[in-house]
Amino acid sequence: MSHTAHIPSHRKPRRSASKLALRAGVAGGVLSTIAVAGAAGPAHAEPVTETIEMPTLGSLGTDLASAVSASAEASQQEALDQSLMAQENAALQKAAQEAKKAKAEADRKAAAERAEKARAEAEAKAERERAEAAERAARAEARAQLATTSASTSDDDGSSESSRSTTSRSDGSDSGTSASEEETTQAPASGSAAAIVSFARAQVGDAYVSGGTGPNSWDCSGLVQAAYRAAGIDLPRISYQQSSMGTSVSLSDLQPGDILYWGSRSGSYHVAVYVGGGMYVGAQNSSTGVVERSLDWDPPSGAVRIL
Repeated sequence: MSHTAHIPSHRKPRRSASKLALRAGVAGGVLSTIAVAGAAGPAHAEPVTETIEMPTLGSLGTDLASAVSASAEASQQEALDQSLMAQENAALQKAAQEAKKAKAEADRKAAAERAEKARAEAEAKAERERAEAAERAARAEARAQLATTSASTSDDDGSSESSRSTTSRSDGSDSGTSASEEETTQAPASGSAAAIVSFARAQVGDAYVSGGTGPNSWDCSGLVQAAYRAAGIDLPRISYQQSSMGTSVSLSDLQPGDILYWGSRSGSYHVAVYVGGGMYVGAQNSSTGVVERSLDWDPPSGAVRIL
C-alpha cells in the first residue's frame, strides 16, 4: 500500500454560495425590521427596569393539577345538585298526584254519603207515611172487629141463657151432661183475641228497647207477653219459649191473636202478634219501634195458637 494513499478529510464541506446568500438576506431583513421598529419607537424610551419571573415547570404542573381537581369537584357537586333537584321534583310530583287522588276519593265518599243520607231520609219518610196509613187502617179494622165481637158476645150470652134454661128443666142426669157439653164448647175461661189485638195496636208508635216490658218501650217478646196478659194469659218472657207454646198453625190459616215467630219454633229470635187482615204488630227494632206491618213486608217462619 502506497504511503501517499488518500486520507478522507473530516472538514465540513463548504456551503454553497446560494445558501450563504439566502442566509445573509434573511439576517439583513431581520436587522432592517429591528431598525425600523427602533426608529418608530419613542425618542426617549426608558430602559426596562422590571423583570418578569416566568413560572417554572414544577409550579405549572401543581397549579394545573389543582385546577383539574377543583374542576372535577365542581362537576361532581353539580351532578349531585342536579340529582337532588330531580329527586325533589319527583317527590313533589308524586305528592301532588297523591293529594289529587286523595281529594278525588274524599269527594267521591262525600257524594256517596250525601246520596245515602238522602236515600235514607226518603225511605224513612216513606216508611213513616206507610206506618201512619197502616195504623189508621188498623185502628179502623180494630174498631170494626170490636163491634163485631161485641155483637157476637151478646148473641152468645143469649144462647147461653137459653141453654141454661133448658138444662134447668131437664132431670139430674141430663143436667150433668148438658153442663159438661157447655163447658167444653165455651171459649177459654180467660183470654180474648180482641183484647190481645187491641192492646198490641194501642202500643204502635212506642219505642223499641232491648229487654223492654212497657209501658212505653218494648222488645218483641215483652210486647207479646203484655198483650196476652191483657187477656188474662201468662206467657213466658223469652221469644223461643213463647213460640214453643200452644199449637202450631199454618200461615194460611191464621186468626187474630196468633203468635208469629221468625226462626225455628223452638229457637225463634223474633215474635209478633197477628192482628188480622194479613197484618201483624211487633216491636221490630230501635229504628222503627212498635209498628204494624204486612206479612209480605217480613214473612214469618211460622205461627202458634194459644187461645
